[in-house]
Amino acid sequence: MPSRAIRPKPKRVLPWLAVLVCAALCPGLAAQAQTAPAGPIKIVAFGDSLSAGYMLPENEAFPAVLQRVLRAEGKDVVVVNGGVSGDTSTGGLARLDWTLGDGADAVILELGANDMLRGIDPAITKQALASLLEKLKAKHIKVLLAGMLAPPSLGKDYGNQFDAIYPALATQFDVPLYPFFLDGMAEDTSQKLSDGMHPNKRGVETIVAHILPSVEMLLKSVGPRS
Repeated sequence: MPSRAIRPKPKRVLPWLAVLVCAALCPGLAAQAQTAPAGPIKIVAFGDSLSAGYMLPENEAFPAVLQRVLRAEGKDVVVVNGGVSGDTSTGGLARLDWTLGDGADAVILELGANDMLRGIDPAITKQALASLLEKLKAKHIKVLLAGMLAPPSLGKDYGNQFDAIYPALATQFDVPLYPFFLDGMAEDTSQKLSDGMHPNKRGVETIVAHILPSVEMLLKSVGPRS
């Protein structure tokens, strides 16, 4: 029988070897894969009517205005409206999990005003807010604590106890504090609704302008996302 030429079998490149070769020869592609965007940073504005936008169109509420301003700065964010009118700190604690839903990267915690207006013992408010901060810390969610100040009409003793809640909690849980959520518009009637309490469109814009540097720092604390 005539002899047959023996042809060498084609060499097979193992999949893992191909990956190593590509990684070595194409470092730029590997770097791009590692730094691919993971979607917008999700911030939940978790509070009461002051942040929810009481009596305002949705696009004029605090979360919507804050989101527009941040996006205008080139930041890839979504600000979720997690406010409920009339909510207390205890009520917020009860609804935290379902409000967060599938999670969040950061939370602006704005609660306590209704506790104050109802004359709730500041110790109860402090404990509820502490529990909220504990739960958010356990979920590895960054927090900006937005404080509230009691008006003089509630008395010096109550005011001192209430006002001390937020700085104490910020220190205890090592979270940044924005001392007064209504800073810049609280004493200006032209920035309030007719009820003399809630911010109008201009008032919301003032709140956002004042709190913006603190929110920008909050975003930096979230860090790179994978």
